[in-house]
Amino acid sequence: MRAQTRGCFKELHKKDLQLRKPNKMLGTTQQVVTEPPTTNTSSFLDSDFRYTLFSVTYSIFFVVGFFANVYVLFVLRCLREAKGMGEIRIYMTNLTIADLLFVCALPFWVGYYNRGGHWIYKDFLCRLTGSFFFINTYGTILFLGAISLNRYWAVTRPLNAAASNNRRRGIIVCLLIWLCTVSMAIPHLTSEGTHTDSDNLTRCFEGYHEETDAEKRKVAVTHFLIIGLFFVVFFLVVVCNLLIALALLSQKAPQSTLRSETLISRNSHRTLSSSRNKPTGVKQRALQMLLAVVGVFVLCFLPHHVIQAPWVLAVLMISEGWGHVDWGQSTRQTLNDAHQITLVLMGLNCILDPVVYYFATRKFRRFIMAHLKKFIKGDGCANTLNTQMSMESQRQQSIQQQPNEAQPNQS
Repeated sequence: MRAQTRGCFKELHKKDLQLRKPNKMLGTTQQVVTEPPTTNTSSFLDSDFRYTLFSVTYSIFFVVGFFANVYVLFVLRCLREAKGMGEIRIYMTNLTIADLLFVCALPFWVGYYNRGGHWIYKDFLCRLTGSFFFINTYGTILFLGAISLNRYWAVTRPLNAAASNNRRRGIIVCLLIWLCTVSMAIPHLTSEGTHTDSDNLTRCFEGYHEETDAEKRKVAVTHFLIIGLFFVVFFLVVVCNLLIALALLSQKAPQSTLRSETLISRNSHRTLSSSRNKPTGVKQRALQMLLAVVGVFVLCFLPHHVIQAPWVLAVLMISEGWGHVDWGQSTRQTLNDAHQITLVLMGLNCILDPVVYYFATRKFRRFIMAHLKKFIKGDGCANTLNTQMSMESQRQQSIQQQPNEAQPNQS
């Protein structure tokens, strides 16, 4: 009986072990299934300082950028009848509109970062404001490139530039730029923009690390193509402005210009040295315009596109194959922190673009100075425009009278 009892206990013990083994395996399987979401949630790269940084800087950009760009549109409207500003005025107007699109989207982003990265608005507004940010960034890059090409054309080939239809060319170039930027922004408008993370925060254009590797590679390829486009335009801008600078520095004032300036200086009791400084002042203002254009590229756009490629790979975290990088958490965090700074610098362009306008054309610069004086006296846009155009007509008449005055002296 004891032997039979011991045998029964052994059989029951074996059956109990067999029943417990599947439960352990089931528990292990459940643990493997539940661990990846925890890992993905903790892998989201975030920089806590960005919420305060973007809330403050974007608020400043909105106030200053809105009034600055509205004033630029006001000046350009007043100068719509001024001759010689056809093509460049078209570029400046469209660039200002692109800046205003970005500025009008800033209040939504201020609210987003002020709530710790939680998007409370509709998904469509997320896609729309993100598209405005994209259109402003690359529209500004292309319009500044068009302005550089325009200035290069005017300096190196003034006769051809004067003979061509500048207004028609400006309209065609602007249409192509808008078509290019809007078509590139269509994926942002059509795809889902918001993602909800484990903390129940609705992120706007964030959270791509939870996608599949195939989707991550599509995002990476899109970013790399955009980065390549930027460096092509940046190279053209640098080359054009370098050639303009060399052409300006190598130019010498013609003898007829020096002779007419000498006559003017004698009639107005000015010294010859002051008249010779005039071409130098024109060159200095032109060089300042070149520095302004290149400065906007270097300060606002170059840092972002240098850091963008490694940052994309660090954020996406492609598990294997093409695009996989084995970087530590400290490296990834450093890239993400640097990326936040470059985003602030990119937003700064909506304030710096009016500075480029100031140095781009003499008429724009003279109108602003004349308008400030008239504004203090209480006069409006029409009086400022009439004063500025009368000054231009007087200057043209004096230039036309100079050869006639020089001929009797020669005889």
